[in-house]
Amino acid sequence: MHVSPTETLIRRMERDLLDSYDEELELEIEDRHLTDGWDGIDHAQSPDEKAQRLAYFRELFRLQGELVKLQDWVANTKEKVVILFEGRDAAGKGGVIKRITQRLNPRVCRVVALPAPNDRERTQWYFQRYAAHLPAAGEMVLFDRSWYNRAGVEKVMGFCTDDEVEEFFRSVPEFERMLVRSGIRVIKYWFSITDDEQHLRFLGRIHDPLKQWKLSPMDLESRRRWEEYTKAKETMIERTHIAEAPWWVVQAVDKKKARLNCIHHLLEQFDYTEVARPEVVLPGRVRNPDYLRQPVPDSMVVPERY
Repeated sequence: MHVSPTETLIRRMERDLLDSYDEELELEIEDRHLTDGWDGIDHAQSPDEKAQRLAYFRELFRLQGELVKLQDWVANTKEKVVILFEGRDAAGKGGVIKRITQRLNPRVCRVVALPAPNDRERTQWYFQRYAAHLPAAGEMVLFDRSWYNRAGVEKVMGFCTDDEVEEFFRSVPEFERMLVRSGIRVIKYWFSITDDEQHLRFLGRIHDPLKQWKLSPMDLESRRRWEEYTKAKETMIERTHIAEAPWWVVQAVDKKKARLNCIHHLLEQFDYTEVARPEVVLPGRVRNPDYLRQPVPDSMVVPERY
């Protein structure tokens, strides 16, 4: 049966919308619910698709369980970990970061997503505002975009000079080697998608009111400058792929596979072990016969609308 390009595009956008639904389901369901008879994802378009998504959930929750073990190990061994997430707009960086941090302690694993530098920060040493967010012992820091902004958006959009870009390329290998020598693990991921896939994801954001906030004028301009961004990315990887902090490329056209592959690879970077936890015993509540709980004034109570 012949399927028109428009019908193909609509079907792909439908699959992307289902993926958004799955993001919310992941926040609600737990591994114990994933039985063959569970119909929590009955909006799947076919039995095969439903089975694939069920398998995805199972593997995601298994990997998230391992991330909890990694978190405990990092905190217990006082490791210091920096993970950089780079890639084109709409490449899926935020989705992977969300899955990594979803069940972790924000005091151990935190996300840094810096806005554009202010007037004062523009006069600082380039790495200064990033260095302020580096981890202390027992912490993992995930950078949702990082100092590599200089090699990407700043270069392509003309926010810095050629001399500043060249100085960045001279400095960043030494900067990262300094971090590694100080005991910080530096792991760098580049999320790779095709021109066609980015186009589809931008269309999804344009037509979804809940996602329109993700589209900035800079994102839209990046569509026009696709080839310039490609050249900038190739130069960046060539000049900053060092033994102490190599680049790892995640094939991200398939969002779900990209998430699982990235998390699995991240776990493989550590020789972690499960940390034994002391048995938790809930103490009995102390009751004082002289204590009288005061009623809350009605004016302070949130109305129960639901």
